Amino acid sequence: MNTVIFAHQLATPSKVVCIGRNYVEHIYELGNEIPSSMVVFNKPNSAITDTLRFISPDTRFEGEICFLIQNGKIAGIGFGLDLTKADIQNHLKSKGLPWERAKGFDGSAVLGKFVPFAGPVENLRMTLHINDVLVQEATHELMIYKPLAMIEEIKSFMRFEDGDIVMSGTPKGVATYKIGDEFVGRVYSNDIMLVESRWRVEK
Repeated sequence: MNTVIFAHQLATPSKVVCIGRNYVEHIYELGNEIPSSMVVFNKPNSAITDTLRFISPDTRFEGEICFLIQNGKIAGIGFGLDLTKADIQNHLKSKGLPWERAKGFDGSAVLGKFVPFAGPVENLRMTLHINDVLVQEATHELMIYKPLAMIEEIKSFMRFEDGDIVMSGTPKGVATYKIGDEFVGRVYSNDIMLVESRWRVEK
């Protein structure tokens, strides 16, 4: 089973629960409609990795604030990348089919380390730089569904195991990437940096 680092120890998520279409400008960026209810999909444990690899020319990065769950509550916070095979996803969406082939493939949940977090969630914001250029930035205020609402909605139909991860959605600015690109993702509480993760794209 794949693991993540939480508070200098290893945690083993049974799954990664992802929230889709949670930022209005990103929804418009991809030409989607604003959902009438929360969009939820899962990535399996086999999707988890700490290495960012080049998958295919159409694979997009999506930077996200991520939460680690213990006892059904947010216990840790980190930065992650939801990798998406865009061409496959667009085909599946056009046919009304599930997204797993585009979203749940091995290595599609690129996760940095997690640090303990007890709130408040209202002060959270994230940034993603690629090759020293800011490409994504978002605050709690811009989320359609806030973190605590995400947790309660997921718990209404799915049990959390300790160590499970919630990826809270991506803001505008997603794009493809190439071998050698340098990614730096950060999560802040107001102006205090809580956690930073770095990756260099490998073959």
